[in-house]
Amino acid sequence: MPLISIITPCFNEADNVDELHRRIAEQFAKIPDCDYEHIFIDNASTDDTVAQIRRIASTNSRVKAIVNSRNFGHIRSPMHALLQARGDAIITMASDLQDPPELIPSFVAKWREGFRVVVGVKPQSLETPLMSLVRRSYYRTIGKIADVTLIPNFTGFGLYDRSVVEIARLYDDPYPYFRGMISDIGFPHAEIAYEKPLRLRGITKNNFYTLYDLAMLGITSHSKVPIRLATMSGFALSALSLLVAVGYLIFKIMFWDQLSIGMAPILIGFFFFASVQLFFIGILGEYIANIHTQVQKRPLVVERERINFDATP
Repeated sequence: MPLISIITPCFNEADNVDELHRRIAEQFAKIPDCDYEHIFIDNASTDDTVAQIRRIASTNSRVKAIVNSRNFGHIRSPMHALLQARGDAIITMASDLQDPPELIPSFVAKWREGFRVVVGVKPQSLETPLMSLVRRSYYRTIGKIADVTLIPNFTGFGLYDRSVVEIARLYDDPYPYFRGMISDIGFPHAEIAYEKPLRLRGITKNNFYTLYDLAMLGITSHSKVPIRLATMSGFALSALSLLVAVGYLIFKIMFWDQLSIGMAPILIGFFFFASVQLFFIGILGEYIANIHTQVQKRPLVVERERINFDATP
């Protein structure tokens, strides 16, 4: 009987873990020829999330948990849990119920058809028009500049065959952009569309910084276009500056008394070139920060505790 591992990262999700566990168990009741394990990985929650998980695990040996020593973030923690799973296939989903567990049977059915990667995509989401516009613009931009063809509207919610997980292990990336990694591996994938529901309980952990961090990680991990654009822009602006300087020199020689350069062109040119330089220094800094993270080779997380990993199903 194949074993399916369910990975649900969580941080302060005490209001959701019980319902999440119940809905996942209901879905596996519909596929009785598969066994499953449900692994929570908790990022040092400050509410009673761990207590709730411990209570669930005491009544269901299929439920396990990894409790981190501190909050290691929304990128490192899920990847660590993925590498600890024992399943023949692994499903990752958020613990806030915005990734619907009801798609599990569809994921498993596609996996049995032969797809080693089955992803949930959300062409539409119940979010503000501004956020929807920003998200679509990002996917469109990174889709054009990335070195590999990324899956649009894919957040990581999906099923991955054991062979995919073992390949991901070989990357040995301390800060992985998992969505890009799946595209970089390159196996044919199946897509299952869904509408992402609104969060009903708890507070979202995705703020401007986490979304920006994820966006920059996707760009710097899978595209050299921004850094090369900085180089080409530097050459182009240097040539433009030289032409402007030569032009001013010629006009000043020809019309020495009539042409007054004044302060306005100097100030405009100064602030324009300074802003362009600062922008591209920032781009360069993102790539350097990515390199710095890679060379540190820190562990994905440090575990404080494991729950139920030695339990017999």
